[in-house]
This record gives sequence, structure tokens and C-alpha cells, in this order.
Amino acid sequence: MQIYLDHSATTPPRSEVVAYVSQLLTEEWGNPSSLHQWGQRAAMVIETARVQVASLVNAREPESIIFTSGGTEADNLAILGIARQYSTPQHLIISSIEHPAISEPVACLEAQGWEVTRLAVNGQGRINPWDLKAAIQSNTVLISIIYGQSEIGTVQPIEELSNIAHDHAILFHTDAVQSAGRLSIDVQRLPIDLLSISSHKIYGIQGAGALYVRPGVDIDPLLLGGGQEGKKRSGTQSVGIIGGFGLAAELAVREMATESSRLIGLRDRLFDLMADCPYVIPTGDRLYRLPHHVSFVINDPFQTSETEKITGKMIVRQMNLAGIAISAGSACHSGKLSPSPILLAMGYSEKEAIKGIRLTLGQNTTREDIDWTAMVLKQVLNRLMPQLVIAK
Repeated sequence: MQIYLDHSATTPPRSEVVAYVSQLLTEEWGNPSSLHQWGQRAAMVIETARVQVASLVNAREPESIIFTSGGTEADNLAILGIARQYSTPQHLIISSIEHPAISEPVACLEAQGWEVTRLAVNGQGRINPWDLKAAIQSNTVLISIIYGQSEIGTVQPIEELSNIAHDHAILFHTDAVQSAGRLSIDVQRLPIDLLSISSHKIYGIQGAGALYVRPGVDIDPLLLGGGQEGKKRSGTQSVGIIGGFGLAAELAVREMATESSRLIGLRDRLFDLMADCPYVIPTGDRLYRLPHHVSFVINDPFQTSETEKITGKMIVRQMNLAGIAISAGSACHSGKLSPSPILLAMGYSEKEAIKGIRLTLGQNTTREDIDWTAMVLKQVLNRLMPQLVIAK
């Protein structure tokens, strides 16, 4: 039995998307910047996708969508595209649990003299809006807070946070890579100025992403050259992949309400099935949570030299041998045996912060998959820590 529960790392491309991309690669391979019919047909594919992706966040102006190579580039474009407009370092605010695509470019700015405030989170990974209010300074130019955290599933109070930024006339960015297509996002209602999205998190093809830029907000480009994407992201667009991104976005909008409700039911079932297991502690906020996301820290009630060696990566390997794909924290740093900065920020010790695991559900996940996974995970943990007998 093969079960894939790592949808926060990447989702399998939908069959409709694969078929459409294949068609585009065969028929619409022109350069979208060319004036002849081959180029103009390709350009129409790009502009159709722009409308489809805009609908994912209810952006009324399709030109507010800038296509990128993925969520990481979109995040970098948001942070650095604002920062480059200032001749002298200013102040910016992020959370202490940002994805590296935010935390690393911010660290580079900090090394160049920028002042950075990293907001603390509680034990469930949530920011207190009052802390944001207190952190704002006269030279604060940008606030960037992740919408839904990829490692622990917690969803932030984005409406409150963005309203605070708006009230102080400060630009607000959110990394919505894990949230778009799973949660309803309305940039007409929320005062979000910049928002990052990724194709392969919503059953599109890897290699495409987008940055929503509210009309009237200016950003400097990171890439110079042909002047594509409204001169904000030079480089010949990947017509097939962007077209597939658009279709994936359209399908996500159509199915979001029903699918998110189904995933919440399966998510909560998995939490409930693991509730009698003394070897796992749920992480993140159970109420304010991504619909598809389950995460734990491995609990070590014995704290012997042998059980201390058990890590999240070890559990991932054991589950893989059983045909079940899960991950140890964020996929972007699952190759390193180092404490998770996200868990550390939430108050876990260094020993605990290497014991995090994540199980993320998707369109093909069934109730039977959840039941089988819970049984196997308990068996794996019972085998590694045999001093207690837990429910099978």
C-alpha cells in the first residue's frame, strides 16, 4: 500500500493539468513577446492564466499578478523589491517562524544595516497582534507575516495583522504558498499589498509561482533584461507551466470549499486516532490550522541514550519503508539534522526540535489511508520505544 502524505512539500500534478501542459508544449511553443501569430497565441495563454491565478485571491486586476519561477522567487521579489527602493537601511518586521524564502533575504538585508524585528509566537505558533503594534517604528516600511506555516500548520490572524499595517500606512506582505487554494483569500477585503503563491502546491507543475502586487504599490525588479511581466520580472515566460498553473488555480477555486471541508475531516480524524499514543505531541494550533495539515513532535517519555537518538528523520525513513511518505518539518531543510528553527521559536528544546514530523493530506487521500497511516505510525513508534504498549 502506497500512501503519499507530503502535500505541503509538493502536490502531484492533476491529470487535467498534465494534459493541458502537454498540449501547450506541442501547440503553443511560441515566445510570448513575439509579435507574430505564434507569439501572440502564447501570450494569450499567459494572459488567460493571469486571470485564473488572480481569481484564486479575488484580485480584480489581472495585471496585479506577476509570474515567477516559484514561491521562493515571489517571496524574494516582495522583500527585496521593496527594500531596493530605499537608499538607506530602514526597519522591517517579520515573524520568528517564516519560511527560509523570507527569513534568508531578510537576514541579508540585516547584514547590510537594515533593522529587523522578528515577532515572537506562542506555543501554538500564533502571533499576538498587540506585539505587532508595539514593534512598529517610524521607519518601518514593510511587514511580512506567513499566512499558514508549512511545518506546524498554524494560520495567522492575517486580517488583524494586515489591518494594523494598513492603519500605520505600512506595506504588508504574506507568504500564502501553503494557504492559497486551501483557504479562501480575498485581497479586496483584506488590506494585503503583496502575496506569494506557488503552482506546485495546488496540483500544478513545479517551476511557476506568482506575486500579487496591489495596484499602486511599486516594486523594483530583481532581474533585468527583456522587461517581461510589466518590467517586474524579465525572462521569457514558460508558457506551458504557467498555463498549467492557471488551470490548477481555476480548478482550486471551483473545488476549494468542498475539498477543504473534506480535508479538515480527515485531518481531525488522524489527530484523534493518534490521541492515545504517548509518543507524539501535536504541534501548532488545532483551531487556526491549515485544512490538510497534521504535525507532531515525537515524545520521549524515557529519555534514555537510545530513545534520545530517535529523530523526525528516522520516523520518515521508517514510514517510507512501509510505503508512506511523510516529512520531518519543512521540506526545504529536511536534509539537515539540525533543530527546527520553527519549533525552537515555539519554545521547544533543541532535543525536541529535531523530533518534528509532518503529515499533509491531499485530493487523493482517503479515510482508509488515514486509518492505515495511524496504525503504521503507532507500530513504528512502538517498535522504536518498546517500553510501553500502545493501541494498535
